[in-house]
Amino acid sequence: MDYFVNSKQSKPQKGDLLISEPFLPDPNFERTVVLLCEHNEEGAFGFILNKPSLIQLDEVLESVTDYKERVFVGGPVQQDTLHFVHRSKEIEESSVINEELYWGGNFEQLMILLESGEINSNDFRFFLGYSGWSSGQLMEELAQNSWIVYPGARAEQVFDMDSDDIWKGILNEMGGKYKMYANYPIDPRLN
Repeated sequence: MDYFVNSKQSKPQKGDLLISEPFLPDPNFERTVVLLCEHNEEGAFGFILNKPSLIQLDEVLESVTDYKERVFVGGPVQQDTLHFVHRSKEIEESSVINEELYWGGNFEQLMILLESGEINSNDFRFFLGYSGWSSGQLMEELAQNSWIVYPGARAEQVFDMDSDDIWKGILNEMGGKYKMYANYPIDPRLN
């Protein structure tokens, strides 16, 4: 599989993972993995996969009872909005990210399936806010080597990997110099 770091090689597509470089100075994206849900001439957006909040879904939505799964911080933009990503082809009106992943869809249908126990909580993830880039901004950040692009996220990476391990785990999976990045200390002065 080909991985690329900057805009000279390719443009990231929806369904790719953006992996922050080890020393990215932005605290919003320190050691994060972002699922890219769209990237076009107008800009890009996605959700951080490894920033669980302290809030549970039943604390955000009054209509949800006794659901103890955490909501994730999707990014620094519009943190008063709730989004979801899933791997269920059953949810109507969903936007296809890739053949294994979907964004949004019929929220009422999701709530009914959730409350009835017809879908597994490991098949979807909720996010407060999102990560967004204006037109050309993501490509500029790629040219500055702020992100490593992993093409074609798999559902098991999004839903089954522990959020504490996903950044390091994907870099290790990529091998080579990326495996070395996975072991860099957070503070390079500690090396």
